Amino acid sequence: MDLETGFDTRLVLSGPLRKPRQMLSDQEYGGHASIHDDSMAEKLGFRAGPIEGPTHFSLFPPLLEQIWGRAWFETGCISAHYQNMVVEGEEVRAFAEIPRKGARKTRVWAEKADGSPVLEASASLGPDGGETLLEERLKQLRPPGKLVILADLRVGMKGPQDERVRMDPEQHMGALYPFSLVGKLAVITETSPWYSDPQASPWGRPIVPLEMVSVLAEYSSRQAAFPVKGPAVGLFADQEIRMIEGPLFVGEDYVVRREIVALSESRRTESYWVRARIFDSSGRKQVAEMLLNHATLKHSYAGYEDAARA
Repeated sequence: MDLETGFDTRLVLSGPLRKPRQMLSDQEYGGHASIHDDSMAEKLGFRAGPIEGPTHFSLFPPLLEQIWGRAWFETGCISAHYQNMVVEGEEVRAFAEIPRKGARKTRVWAEKADGSPVLEASASLGPDGGETLLEERLKQLRPPGKLVILADLRVGMKGPQDERVRMDPEQHMGALYPFSLVGKLAVITETSPWYSDPQASPWGRPIVPLEMVSVLAEYSSRQAAFPVKGPAVGLFADQEIRMIEGPLFVGEDYVVRREIVALSESRRTESYWVRARIFDSSGRKQVAEMLLNHATLKHSYAGYEDAARA
């Protein structure tokens, strides 16, 4: 949306209030329930199991399509820092600043109905879209202290093998994501015929919704076998999804390669940042990538304080 204007006022697009659905209450990893399970969340001091962060990514494509058109689905990037959890029943709205004419980066964010922040993010287009929010955050990370849960991880550590993934409409996406694309599309906050109808899709094939790119990229993550100590409960703290030669297609085979690109620590968490590069089925052409900050909760690991002092 290239607007000629004589004013410096930054105009904002906003979407409607939506009620995202909780689909991970049965999620399991490491042999135990996840933070998205109400009882586990309450045990850890949260009021209920939160809705997974990338669920809110579906709120943004209608706004970004208005700004950059179809090109955003092909080379767009969203780079987000999650701020506050959302539980089922709460309403969320997305916002995007309209960029200056020709600009390839803008600020986007999401809020609850009462104005509470849900996430802050940058959205950009193409390889010359500028530094993303998470690239800025990575530069500001301080070296962690003595890690306990992540003591055996190292920056540069890679998954031992190529992970082959795909997403068919009826395919159950496993213990991490106990639902199918069809099930997600029945409750997704912002739907589009592009996700299911090859006749409607500008690319002649159904495309994977933005939030489901996260599911596709994480589907085979156990194969990386990064030596995280447990049992411990984690959550997504930061996440970036970038299309390089997108979009990704339903029913298409892809290859995923993972690498730990940063380790960090906060008062409550130990974090490992993983870049998952997504290639075509030949493994030669990269088509997308995801950067994900896995934040593990210190107090969910039995004996953490004693181990930290040892």
